[in-house]
Amino acid sequence: QVQLVESGGGSVQAGGSLRLSCTVFGRLPGGTATGWFRQAPGKEREFLAAINWSGTNTYYADSVKGRVTISRNNAKNTVYLQMNSLKPEDTAVYYCASETAGWSRIINVQSEYDYWGQGAQVTVAS
Repeated sequence: QVQLVESGGGSVQAGGSLRLSCTVFGRLPGGTATGWFRQAPGKEREFLAAINWSGTNTYYADSVKGRVTISRNNAKNTVYLQMNSLKPEDTAVYYCASETAGWSRIINVQSEYDYWGQGAQVTVAS
Protein backbone atom coordinates (compact mmCIF):
# COMPACT_ATOMS: atom_id res chain seq x y z
CA GLN A 1 0.00 0.00 0.00
CA VAL A 2 1.36 3.39 -1.02
CA GLN A 3 0.65 6.58 0.86
CA LEU A 4 1.85 10.11 0.13
CA VAL A 5 1.89 12.57 3.01
CA GLU A 6 2.41 16.31 2.56
CA SER A 7 3.77 18.50 5.33
CA GLY A 8 5.14 21.99 5.79
CA GLY A 9 2.02 23.94 4.94
CA GLY A 10 0.82 26.85 7.04
CA SER A 11 0.30 30.59 7.06
CA VAL A 12 2.87 33.09 5.86
CA GLN A 13 3.02 36.79 5.02
CA ALA A 14 3.25 37.90 1.42
CA GLY A 15 6.84 37.84 0.27
CA GLY A 16 7.68 34.98 2.59
CA SER A 17 8.79 31.42 1.87
CA LEU A 18 7.64 27.92 2.65
CA ARG A 19 9.04 24.49 1.94
CA LEU A 20 6.56 21.67 1.44
CA SER A 21 7.56 18.05 1.83
CA CYS A 22 5.98 14.96 0.30
CA THR A 23 6.99 11.71 1.96
CA VAL A 24 6.15 8.39 0.36
CA PHE A 25 5.28 5.42 2.55
CA GLY A 26 5.36 2.06 0.78
CA ARG A 27 7.16 1.01 -2.36
CA LEU A 28 6.94 2.70 -5.72
CA PRO A 29 8.55 1.42 -8.92
CA GLY A 30 11.94 2.78 -9.81
CA GLY A 31 11.50 5.54 -12.35
CA THR A 32 8.43 7.02 -10.67
CA ALA A 33 8.12 10.75 -11.19
CA THR A 34 6.58 13.11 -8.64
CA GLY A 35 4.57 16.25 -9.19
CA TRP A 36 3.10 19.08 -7.16
CA PHE A 37 -0.33 20.56 -7.82
CA ARG A 38 -2.53 23.07 -6.06
CA GLN A 39 -6.20 23.93 -5.87
CA ALA A 40 -7.38 27.36 -4.82
CA PRO A 41 -10.93 27.94 -3.58
CA GLY A 42 -13.37 27.92 -6.47
CA LYS A 43 -10.70 26.96 -8.99
CA GLU A 44 -9.58 23.79 -10.69
CA ARG A 45 -6.49 21.97 -9.54
CA GLU A 46 -3.43 23.12 -11.45
CA PHE A 47 -0.01 21.67 -12.12
CA LEU A 48 3.01 23.39 -10.54
CA ALA A 49 6.15 21.30 -10.92
CA ALA A 50 7.44 17.79 -11.50
CA ILE A 51 10.70 15.91 -11.04
CA ASN A 52 11.90 12.59 -12.34
CA TRP A 53 13.15 9.72 -10.20
CA SER A 54 16.82 10.63 -10.36
CA GLY A 55 16.23 14.35 -9.98
CA THR A 56 17.91 15.13 -13.28
CA ASN A 57 14.76 16.41 -14.99
CA THR A 58 12.39 19.06 -13.70
CA TYR A 59 9.48 20.89 -15.26
CA TYR A 60 7.64 23.97 -14.01
CA ALA A 61 4.41 25.69 -14.84
CA ASP A 62 4.93 29.18 -16.23
CA SER A 63 2.81 30.60 -13.42
CA VAL A 64 5.38 29.66 -10.77
CA LYS A 65 8.63 29.38 -12.72
CA GLY A 66 11.39 31.28 -10.97
CA ARG A 67 9.59 31.27 -7.62
CA VAL A 68 9.48 27.56 -6.84
CA THR A 69 12.06 24.79 -6.85
CA ILE A 70 11.31 21.08 -6.78
CA SER A 71 13.89 18.65 -5.45
CA ARG A 72 14.05 15.17 -3.96
CA ASN A 73 15.97 13.03 -1.52
CA ASN A 74 15.36 9.39 -2.42
CA ALA A 75 17.16 8.20 0.71
CA LYS A 76 14.35 9.86 2.67
CA ASN A 77 11.60 9.00 0.15
CA THR A 78 10.78 12.69 0.11
CA VAL A 79 10.16 15.30 -2.56
CA TYR A 80 10.28 19.00 -1.69
CA LEU A 81 8.71 22.14 -3.08
CA GLN A 82 10.51 25.31 -2.05
CA MET A 83 8.29 28.35 -2.60
CA ASN A 84 9.63 31.90 -2.43
CA SER A 85 8.16 35.39 -2.87
CA LEU A 86 4.75 34.06 -1.95
CA LYS A 87 1.66 36.05 -2.95
CA PRO A 88 -1.90 35.98 -1.62
CA GLU A 89 -2.96 34.29 -4.85
CA ASP A 90 -0.73 31.35 -3.92
CA THR A 91 -3.24 30.50 -1.20
CA ALA A 92 -4.45 26.98 -1.95
CA VAL A 93 -4.35 23.34 -0.94
CA TYR A 94 -1.13 21.84 -2.25
CA TYR A 95 -0.98 18.21 -3.34
CA CYS A 96 1.85 15.91 -4.31
CA ALA A 97 1.34 12.95 -6.60
CA SER A 98 3.33 10.05 -8.03
CA GLU A 99 3.43 9.01 -11.67
CA THR A 100 4.58 5.39 -11.81
CA ALA A 101 4.96 5.27 -15.59
CA GLY A 102 7.85 7.71 -15.27
CA TRP A 103 8.83 10.89 -17.01
CA SER A 104 6.94 11.87 -20.13
CA ARG A 105 6.02 14.87 -22.27
CA ILE A 106 2.68 15.07 -20.48
CA ILE A 107 4.07 15.05 -16.95
CA ASN A 108 1.89 18.10 -16.24
CA VAL A 109 -1.35 16.19 -16.85
CA GLN A 110 -3.18 15.21 -13.67
CA SER A 111 -4.68 12.04 -15.08
CA GLU A 112 -1.17 10.63 -15.56
CA TYR A 113 -0.67 10.39 -11.81
CA ASP A 114 -1.52 7.26 -9.86
CA TYR A 115 -1.18 8.19 -6.20
CA TRP A 116 -2.11 11.42 -4.45
CA GLY A 117 -1.54 12.89 -1.02
CA GLN A 118 -4.27 14.36 1.12
CA GLY A 119 -3.12 17.94 0.60
CA ALA A 120 -1.56 20.67 2.71
CA GLN A 121 -3.08 24.10 3.20
CA VAL A 122 -0.97 27.14 2.38
CA THR A 123 -2.35 30.54 3.26
CA VAL A 124 -0.56 33.74 2.25
CA ALA A 125 -1.68 36.89 4.00
CA SER A 126 -1.36 40.29 2.35
